[in-house]
Amino acid sequence: MKVAIYGQTYQDNAIAYVVELIDELQKVDAEIAIEKNFLELLSENYDTDSYARFTDSSGLDSSFDMFVSFGGDGTILRATTYVQDKGIPIVGVNTGRLGFLSTFKKEDVRKVVQEFVQGAYTVVERSLVEVTKDSGIPEFSELNFAFNEVTVSRKDTTSMITVETFLNDEYLTSYWADGLIISTPTGSTGYSLSCGGPVIVPTAKSLVLTPIAPHNLNARPLVISDETEIRLKVSGREENHLVSLDSRIASVANGTELRIRKAPFTIKMIEYTSESFLKTLRNKLLWGEDRRN
Repeated sequence: MKVAIYGQTYQDNAIAYVVELIDELQKVDAEIAIEKNFLELLSENYDTDSYARFTDSSGLDSSFDMFVSFGGDGTILRATTYVQDKGIPIVGVNTGRLGFLSTFKKEDVRKVVQEFVQGAYTVVERSLVEVTKDSGIPEFSELNFAFNEVTVSRKDTTSMITVETFLNDEYLTSYWADGLIISTPTGSTGYSLSCGGPVIVPTAKSLVLTPIAPHNLNARPLVISDETEIRLKVSGREENHLVSLDSRIASVANGTELRIRKAPFTIKMIEYTSESFLKTLRNKLLWGEDRRN
């Protein structure tokens, strides 16, 4: 069993839970690799000389059985830039706040190994979106994909922007808004949800267009097939606007045509029987708290 471990920063006593995971992995003679910068943080309080290390460019391959991310949902998003198209299943241990993606409670970290060994899980393939290479954005020449969403938004102004939108080269509408979110099913519980978008189950073959604070009062989130190619062109009072792929941001000149489509690979997420997506919805959105239930 080969396991990669990744995290960004420690919160509270998170190091104790990392040590618990390592201890549990050692019980099953797992081969462990830890991300280089995270390993250096661990080495301040723990002997890490015996572990392999990896970076975003080396040390990982498809032979790994599991990639464990310590942190919040933002850490999972960063983890996908390490895994990319290698097909390594990811599981998140939540040391952050809400945790739609990092669903495993840190107090139950040993169960990450125990339930995996028992086979009490399924692997769910989740789709991504990408900004095509011919869109010509240097910042996204290498990592041009997003797990949650691609967003265009205003920059250096309080004025709205106009987002001219085409679906498979057919004109849809021009959104007058602070921006527009192109969300995957996974991202439907992120920024899109905060802007009034729908919750979509991770396995749905869909994308969501969610306007951000639209001035078109009849503009509503739109669910489309994930086989659709989306073309956007932004205009506004300023010369530039922002394009973000999850947490990675670039400044782009107005008038630049962006082509967005489903990425040619998926990210595998480990969904434990004890931590299903529907259970996460009930817990995080408090759907089970209605007193009538």
